[in-house]
Amino acid sequence: MATTADPLVYRARWRVRSYEIDQNGHVNNAVYLNYAEALTVEHAEEAGLGRAWMEAHGGAWVLRRHEIDYRRPAVLGDELDLTVQVELVRGVRGVRRTTIVRVADGALVAEVRSEWVWVRRSDGRPVRVPQELVEVAAEVTAATLERQGQDGQRQR
Repeated sequence: MATTADPLVYRARWRVRSYEIDQNGHVNNAVYLNYAEALTVEHAEEAGLGRAWMEAHGGAWVLRRHEIDYRRPAVLGDELDLTVQVELVRGVRGVRRTTIVRVADGALVAEVRSEWVWVRRSDGRPVRVPQELVEVAAEVTAATLERQGQDGQRQR
């Protein structure tokens, strides 16, 4: 796996554009999903784990669930610092957390937890994530599972 970016953490800065604004004058709630998914795709490509890698491994990631916590509104022209972190790669699943912060004041705007499922390209059925990715994420997966155990959270 040839990578140019850290395969576990990726950051980018984006400016809020006019077409992302809703009738209340701030970023539309659905746009945060677009941000999280676009950042994830950009991260995968930069880390050498994008479309070509997935095709070579006969699979693809499909989104299963997003959970979003909205904290503060972002408005037209705000510069946002987005960070996506891999939290878990296990079985057929991968979990990433995207944090969105307003650059001007460091305010947390939103957090998005995204659960992805690795599927076989030939039939779209879930299959185990390639061992290569499991090994890359082993440390963060173990930390996530330990944290969930301590918090009394059930692994979904």
